[in-house]
Amino acid sequence: MRILFLFFLLTSAGFSQTNTYTISFENAGHHEANVKVTFPYLKQDSLSVRMSRTSPGRYALHEFAKNVYGVKATNSKGEKLEIIRPDPYSWTITDHDGTVNLEYILFGNRADGTYTQIDENHAHLNIPATFMYSEALKKRPVEVTFDTQAHPTWKIATQLKQLEGNKYYAPDLYYFMDSPTEISDFDSREFEIDGEEIKFILHHPGTEQEFDEYWEQVKEIVRQQKAIFGELPEFDFGEYTFLACYMPNVSGDGMEHRNSTVLTDVTSLGEGGMKENIGTVAHEFFHAWNVERIRPESLEPFDFTEANMSGLLWFAEGFTSYYTGVTLARAGILTPEEYVKSLNGTFNYVWNSPAREFFNPVEMSYQAPFVDAAASIDPVNRENTFISYYSYGSMLGLALDLQLRQKGQNLDEFMKLVWETYGETEIPYDIEDLERALSTYAGKEFAKSYFNDYIYSSKMPDYEKLFAHVGLQIKRGAKNAFFGASVRTDDDGFYISGNPYKGSPAYTSGLSEGDQIISLSGIVLEKDHSWKDKFSKFNPQDTITLEIERFGRKMKKTVMLEKDPAYTISIDPKATAKAVKEREAWLSKK
Repeated sequence: MRILFLFFLLTSAGFSQTNTYTISFENAGHHEANVKVTFPYLKQDSLSVRMSRTSPGRYALHEFAKNVYGVKATNSKGEKLEIIRPDPYSWTITDHDGTVNLEYILFGNRADGTYTQIDENHAHLNIPATFMYSEALKKRPVEVTFDTQAHPTWKIATQLKQLEGNKYYAPDLYYFMDSPTEISDFDSREFEIDGEEIKFILHHPGTEQEFDEYWEQVKEIVRQQKAIFGELPEFDFGEYTFLACYMPNVSGDGMEHRNSTVLTDVTSLGEGGMKENIGTVAHEFFHAWNVERIRPESLEPFDFTEANMSGLLWFAEGFTSYYTGVTLARAGILTPEEYVKSLNGTFNYVWNSPAREFFNPVEMSYQAPFVDAAASIDPVNRENTFISYYSYGSMLGLALDLQLRQKGQNLDEFMKLVWETYGETEIPYDIEDLERALSTYAGKEFAKSYFNDYIYSSKMPDYEKLFAHVGLQIKRGAKNAFFGASVRTDDDGFYISGNPYKGSPAYTSGLSEGDQIISLSGIVLEKDHSWKDKFSKFNPQDTITLEIERFGRKMKKTVMLEKDPAYTISIDPKATAKAVKEREAWLSKK
């Protein structure tokens, strides 16, 4: 264990050039923490410190410096030092005596996989959103003390190495930044598998019985994903920790880290979270292999000062999303029927999107800095230009798995090969490496065709043939009429709520987001009307007339409706015995 060995090496050598942090929560009711940092043994004349602009697992910018105030600096004697602000993200301290002591107040009130929340119930800490750091001292070890005296019932859960009591350790800056921490009166479960300790920390308002039931599902997810790769990763301190916070004051999210993951949701286990939240567990644990150790070269080293862009998110995130559903089916959490039904929404979102005209999966991945919880105030045209790399990649993973199964192979074996080549060895890969690995596993021509058609281009695989091989059927041609734009209803009326899909009836007729619909083919729309009910009376090829108001001016738009382009995927009741056997081999417990 590389990091664990480094830990013992440094502590046994009495390594003293350690940056130390203390965080306390006396004013948690107002979402504030008090942070103190000491940077000793400085050789440079001035010290530059900063707040990160992004966070491991995120690709967009998040300006954490905005929540820092009350910054003070002193030297080893407690004498005040001058602080200069060269830019919005950093502070420069001059004329120190080899030691800089910093203190500041941090405001945090969002609990998810990126931000920090401090309140009377917990301190949910994502490290980049919480602590200043010095890029010049990034190789130094870090010690952090979580002072919980103001909240005596709080416990600490983190992938950081515990030294003693509330003091924890990271071998370097990156490991520190990659180590989210949940501090609360949580419940916990753990089990050992292949010499690795798997822990589940749960901050929730539910019962022990609910947690026990959920924990059994989590354990089966761990077993089923281990079966794909043949082994667990070698976790750095011998343990992996799920940090789950299912509370009404959090924001739903999941975020992978090297030896842990953050899981947040407002839905408690007893109120539907038992079923709703378990998919995030499966997705994030798969990342312990794919992303954390099977690592795109484009994300190495991770940059805490700029957005991080990779063209491989269709594989890193998308194939992980594919295995989310497969894992739930193999673990018995979803029935085969439920799993197949779950494919429909993502399938239609991907393959009916106009965005494939503009970007292939690699280029969709490049969009991450603009969509991964990124904030902007100007309108965008995502309906027509973007498909989530999670969704796009999951459908490409599905296609590749079914293509390989036609050849007597499968995606599990390919993922295991990628793991052994790039994950276990922790050699970052690029897109050519993936194609080479697929060539090694399935043949050069097969790999070339797959990448040329579906990765470098945006073609749609022959799913009808692929599904038939595993006893599924896909149909298209619903009798419902298709409009091509979302309609929102509020107290003021009915509105086009998003950009119409390119080429759709609404788009062709010149409708636009924000248009207020006053009447539908002569029927004045009232507050108590339902758009769905009124629209359902029309059929494909019908022509409807909309009276709309745009920028204070009324006008009429004529719309010729089309047949709903949606696909329906289901289990084929007439599938052959051979196809049923193939489906069982695909989705059964390993």
